[in-house]
Amino acid sequence: MITELFRGPGGWAEGLRLLGLTDIGLEWDTAACRTAHAAGHATIQTDVAQYPTGPFADRITGLIASPPCQAWSRAGKRGGLADQPLVHQAVHDLAHGRDTRAELLAQCRDERSLLAAEPMRWLYDLRPEWVCMEEVPDVLPLWKQYALHLQQWGYSTWVGVLNAADYGVPQTRQRAILIASRTRKVTAPDPTHAKSPEWDLFGECLKPWVSMAEALGWGATDRPVPTVTAGGGKTGGAEPFPTQARNALLAAQQRGAWVLHTNRDQRADGSRQTTDPHAAPAPAFTAKSGGQWVLKSRRDSPGWVAKEGPREDRRADQPAPTFTGEAHRWAWAADSPDTVRITVAEAAVLQSFRPDYPFQGTKTKQFEQVGNAVPPLLAAHVVSAVTGIPVQAPADLAAA
Repeated sequence: MITELFRGPGGWAEGLRLLGLTDIGLEWDTAACRTAHAAGHATIQTDVAQYPTGPFADRITGLIASPPCQAWSRAGKRGGLADQPLVHQAVHDLAHGRDTRAELLAQCRDERSLLAAEPMRWLYDLRPEWVCMEEVPDVLPLWKQYALHLQQWGYSTWVGVLNAADYGVPQTRQRAILIASRTRKVTAPDPTHAKSPEWDLFGECLKPWVSMAEALGWGATDRPVPTVTAGGGKTGGAEPFPTQARNALLAAQQRGAWVLHTNRDQRADGSRQTTDPHAAPAPAFTAKSGGQWVLKSRRDSPGWVAKEGPREDRRADQPAPTFTGEAHRWAWAADSPDTVRITVAEAAVLQSFRPDYPFQGTKTKQFEQVGNAVPPLLAAHVVSAVTGIPVQAPADLAAA
């Protein structure tokens, strides 16, 4: 059995599917549980901090966890930062069989901060064969503390920061990762993509980072475009009447007014020819008039809060920036002052979910789930590194 703490909508579970594996997850949020169930992932709706480890004793092979990170969050008033020493203390105590969570929780400014220590309770009680954990880069010191305790128990460990774009995710999302195994030596997963790929001495080369345009199928006649509506109404359902700007964008894509091109395809007379976006490195998604589609953060929108550093606008021929739960505040823009707000399906694809992934709840809750999820492709490569099981392409998995 593989057990996942703080499942969310199922990013890790989707990654496991690419390895031919399944798990059972624990999650508190109702909308996320509904999403996971709709996607076919067994999920127990519960408070991880209250759930007993006994039912999993002698049955668990792997443990996965992406706990909340309030004590390391850069959002809001950052009151949880003062809780970091308490989280470290809780991890230390749990690693030595002492449950001091109640007294430490009483001292926390944010009651969610101590959830980052919960995986140690499960590790101490269950000693799984392997472990995978993920969080924002600032959590790296906590992962190093976990690794020291796991090493004392005979685990091989690796801790570091990975960029999701290096594993085929069309997003430069950086995450602190911990992997550990007591049955095999572990190291970081080998990247499959690079920002500037170079040929090595053996004639091999990584693939270039996947751009947003490539991932969304813009300019490709043989790939479905996932943005068929304006993204749903307030309740998350399909919106039958897309905005005028969205209709204009869709019409432009469908009639070929927007094309992918590269400098490599420039003719002698200076003109360009349309290319297959999957065969062309570093494509640029532009209008025939020369305008460039850009994904912009809606910094001036009410309630916008900077998370994980300042926002960065990205052209469509680049990977997306890091999405958070505020993904609904991002919008497409070209030369016109009009913008087209990003849809849930687009945000999901840029997290490496399939465009029809069944996110549930209101549209705000759906965006929150997308932004907080682990990218399935990154998850697959992390678990592959700790288990030795190769990542299967979705088409290969379906054939199997």
